[in-house]
Parts: sequence; C-alpha cells; structure tokens
Amino acid sequence: MKNRLFQHTGQLVLFLLKRDRFVIPIWIMGILFFTYSVAAVFPDLYQTAEERQSIAATMNNPAIIAMVGPGYGLDNYTPGAMMAHQMLLFTAIAAAIMSILLVTRHLRADEEEGRIELIRSFPVGRLANISASFIVLTFVNVALALIIGFGLAVMKIESMDLKGSLLYGAAIGAGGFIFTGLTAIFNQLTQNARSALGLSFSALGGFYLLRALGDIDQSGLSWFSPFGYVTGTKVYVENDWLPIFAAAGIGLFFAGAAFYLQSIRDLDTGFLPAGKGRKKANKTFLSPIGLTFRLQRTGFICWTAGMFILGISYGAVLGDLESFFQDVDLMKNMLVPVEGYTLTEQFLPMLLSVMAMMGTIPVLMSVLKLAGEEKKGRAENIYSLAISRNRYLWSYIFLALISALFMLLAMAIGLWFAAAAVMEEPFQLSTIFKGAFAFLPALLLMISISVLLVGISAKYGALTWIYLLYSFIVVYLGNLLQFPDWMNKLSPYGYIPKIPVESMDYPAAIMMTIIAALIMVTGTFFYNKRDISG
Repeated sequence: MKNRLFQHTGQLVLFLLKRDRFVIPIWIMGILFFTYSVAAVFPDLYQTAEERQSIAATMNNPAIIAMVGPGYGLDNYTPGAMMAHQMLLFTAIAAAIMSILLVTRHLRADEEEGRIELIRSFPVGRLANISASFIVLTFVNVALALIIGFGLAVMKIESMDLKGSLLYGAAIGAGGFIFTGLTAIFNQLTQNARSALGLSFSALGGFYLLRALGDIDQSGLSWFSPFGYVTGTKVYVENDWLPIFAAAGIGLFFAGAAFYLQSIRDLDTGFLPAGKGRKKANKTFLSPIGLTFRLQRTGFICWTAGMFILGISYGAVLGDLESFFQDVDLMKNMLVPVEGYTLTEQFLPMLLSVMAMMGTIPVLMSVLKLAGEEKKGRAENIYSLAISRNRYLWSYIFLALISALFMLLAMAIGLWFAAAAVMEEPFQLSTIFKGAFAFLPALLLMISISVLLVGISAKYGALTWIYLLYSFIVVYLGNLLQFPDWMNKLSPYGYIPKIPVESMDYPAAIMMTIIAALIMVTGTFFYNKRDISG
C-alpha cells in the first residue's frame, strides 16, 4: 500500500526536470554569477590587512547587523570572513525565493490548473507528485551548494579553502531546503497558488526580521529563524557544520508534515477555510476594471504596505551612513564620487533605485495577471460577453499604472519618515519625492515591455522578469563590478538622474514616456490580432 502512494514518482521527477529545463538553469546561473562576481571583487578592494580591519571596525553597527547578520572573525577580517559575513545571507534568501517559486509551481499551481487531476487519472500514487517535487528541489539545492562550494575553492582566494567553501554552499542549500518544506506546507493549507505564495513570502520576510531582532539584542531569537542557522555557521572562521545538520532536520520535519497533509487532503481543497463571498455581486464587478482590481486587491494592499516598510527599513540606516562609509571601500566603489555632496546624499539614489526595482515587481504582476487569466481559460469567459479586447487589456494596464504610483509613493513616505527620525539634518520630503518619482518613466517602460510581450503571446510575459533581473545587476552592482556604461544604458533605470546629486532630466523623462506609450500601443495592436489561448 505504501509503495502505491509513491507509484511512478521517478517518471514525474523526469517530467518536472524536463519541464523546468530552462527555469532551473537560469536560477542556478544567476545565483552563481552573483556569488562568483562578488567573491572575485573582494580581494582587489581590500588588498592589505589594514584595509580589511578598517571595515571590520564598522561591522558592529546595529543597522549593519540587522541587514547582514552578526559580525564574526572581525579581529582578523580575511576575504573569506568578509564574503561570508556580507553576502551569505542575501544569497541564501535568493535560494529560498527560488525554492518557494518552484515548489508552488509544482504543487498548488499545477493542482489549480488541473494538471494534477489529469496525472492522477493514471495509476499514479497520491504522494507521487509531492515526492517528485521534493526530489527535484533537493537535487537543485544540493547541486547549487556543491557548485558554489567547489567553484569558490577553485578561485584560490586567500582564506577561502575547500572546507569553508563547501560549508558556504551548504548554508545556501540549507536555506533553500527549509523553505522547500515550509512552502510545501503552505501549499497544503491554502486553496490557490496566490495564497500559498503570499504566506511563503510573508514567512520569508517575517523570518528575516526575526533574525535581525535576535542578532541585534543577542537574545537567541535568531535560532527560531531559518536564516539564523545560515549565519550561525560562521563560514571561513569557525566553520560550524552543526547549524547545517539542524537546518536539514527542520527541513525534513517540514517535509514530513507536508507529506502527511497531502495524504489526508482532497484534491483542489485546502485546510484553511475560504472566506464566504457576498450573497450579491458588488456593482464594481460589472466593469473590467472593477473585476481586475478585485482579483488583485489583496496583493496590491500587501505590496503597498511592504514598500512602506521597506522604505522605513532603508531610511532607518541613513543616520549612521556617514560614519559607516568613511572606511568602507566597498560602498565607495559602488558610488560615483561627487564633490560638494555628502556620502549619504550620494547613496540615496542607489537606495531609491533598489526600492524602485522592488516596486516594479507588483507593477509587472498586475500586467502579467492578464496572461495568467488567459492561460487558465478565464479570459474566454470574459470575451463571451460584450467586452472588447482593448477595454479588458487596458483595465490591467490602468491598474499597473496606479500600482506604480502607489509603490513609489509608499516607499518615498516610508523612507522620509524613518530618515527624519534618525538623521540630524534629514532630507526634505520634496527631495525624496523627486528622487522616487524620477523612476516613474522607467516603470512605465517596464509596463510597456510586459504589455508588448503579452500582446505577442501569453507565454512570453515571463521574459520581463529576466530583464528586471538584468537591470538590478547592472544598476546596483555596475560600478562595483566595473561594467561598461553601455550595459547600464540597456536598462531604463540607467537613464534616471541621481537626485539630489543630479537635476531632473525632463527631456529624457518625456522621451521615455513617449517611447513607453508607443510600445504599449504596439502591444495592444498585437494583442488584438492574435488568438486567445484557453
């Protein structure tokens, strides 16, 4: 009987690997590129022990501890200790995000779209699909850990030996493995992929904040967060493998819970009860824009609140930046020195650019929701009514435009609110607003590109995420990694002036807006001409 629960798991593993033959390599290569690029830069930035100790003196800053974790090996701050201390946590978060998206894609999304029901119509075990998903995700995280570990060791960087490098990779894989199990549980509790992703990313953010609080006050709260086990390894200094074994045990416990819930759950159901709907439909549902907003209302509210909190988080560190930057060559290399401006003023545009790119995520999701509705066959139901394609398409575009305004507004207010509380001479609210809304033309271009891709085909919309990732790398790490200027100009964010260091470039903003409008019109033309998939 037990064997029948897992019947044909092997075939499903091969099926998932074949289906994700492009998605998985892209994730792995992206994380590897980020890891190896930063590792190669550190030795050149800090060539002497004196330079490394100068930055070590700033690592006990509470704001820095909250962002990257507690400092260790500060009395002998080697390139390995710097790499692990400053980059390990963020890389583990990337692996966790990868695991969350892939697990939800394999479990709840496939179930929601009817694929699991089709598979279960064959002699396939009840637990075969979840088993295949765990095998694939375990393989991906183990492969990522080994490639990172051996790759860092092969680079022959001082203090980054094979033992420490393998632990570095294992810590990243452990973070991904824990969230594989946790996300699988959320996929059993909820009734749709959107709710599962919402709970998973909420847990990700909550665990990050819990770790930050525990690291700052050293109360032990960090050990209640998966990220506490990642930073607790103290890679390249103490090389403690015990947190990895503990993380593996937690991941296995989550996996066991997910398997049990799957075994007692009916298909297309969840353990969390769905809220009761209205007895009578709201009048706003009678229009495409009303229906579109209702479908995305929860995500819109959550992302707006999240951008406000993100603004507060970044604004809270502005008060200590001057002292932090004095001896930190890494941050100086990420900035273009401008005479007459403080380092905090020079760093503000970088903070705004990062938050603007984060705010682009929900904006693009608003447009790509249209492609998702089409793939699930719901667009056909809409078009069976007396509604034109233009009206339906532009309801999503309109909501994306509103979302762009609210994301920029929320991050600006949050940043200013926190900065005003911690800075002796805080920025004017108008300065923050100008710097934030200078990115509006870039967001409009990103919306237009997503509209064009969806207009050509619903399956092409996801390519927008690759372009956004490229933009993040070249804008955020371009100076540090010494990319040529033309690479920066391939991203719309590369044309945004660095306010308050630079003045607003209105001609460029107008030109970007015109180009965005033309691309949107072109995307609308293609959308009206192509067939609707169902």
